[in-house]
Amino acid sequence: MSEIADAEVARCWDSNADQWTDDVRNGFDVYRDRFTFPAFIDAMPQIDGLEVVDFGCGEGTNTRAFAKRGARLTGLDISQRMIEHACQNEADDPLGIKYLVSSYSEHCGLPDASFDAVLSTMALMDGPDLSGAVREAFRLLRPGGFIHFSILHPCFITPGLGWERDEEGQVVGLRVARYFDRSTFTEHWRFGDRPKDEDVVPFAVPRFPRTIGDYLNALAAAGFVLTALVEPQPAPDACEDVPRFARWRDLGAFLLIVTAKRPTV
Repeated sequence: MSEIADAEVARCWDSNADQWTDDVRNGFDVYRDRFTFPAFIDAMPQIDGLEVVDFGCGEGTNTRAFAKRGARLTGLDISQRMIEHACQNEADDPLGIKYLVSSYSEHCGLPDASFDAVLSTMALMDGPDLSGAVREAFRLLRPGGFIHFSILHPCFITPGLGWERDEEGQVVGLRVARYFDRSTFTEHWRFGDRPKDEDVVPFAVPRFPRTIGDYLNALAAAGFVLTALVEPQPAPDACEDVPRFARWRDLGAFLLIVTAKRPTV
């Protein structure tokens, strides 16, 4: 099942890659730029001087940001086309990053205990085999190393999510439904800040809903020890500049950031 699902994930992201890369590098991913990535960095342990692997690196924007913080980076992604974009950026502006096309849920060919940290930004929820991904992270980490990842908050971003509105149409609540529905589906969407009349094919993003217990139990089963769990709210200036962020400040959590350590013994 994993092999078939991985192949479909790769196909979708290869198809998304060109538009995704253009959108991200032209500032249309405002959630990443103003909320999810700054929150990830704020919660991230020190990585200066560390050997780091980025699970689900995509076209490499976040990978490059990690490298600029003094880490030695390897980027891993299942999409050949995404890695091609990342490699081209590295060729144009070298930061010493190595890129590899591979699922993060299988043995990627890199040596055991060869990294100090595994980072993953908004990617683990989009892979079919979470347990395999966490085991691979554990294998790659040296004793004392850590995994630090962000995902859509599984308690709030559920298959039955919906906004509740008052008589004036103002959003006043968040409906959470079908929390335990783990049925996979493919979501079609585009970045919301693109002009509405643009002829842009929506991204096809395979989704694999899970509970918060699924994530934490996968970490425990692999041998990790949880060290931090963060549910950030958008910053005040971000809510002022992007008013729809206020829904995730006041009504529910959009983002979950987890840090866990591989024990030294």
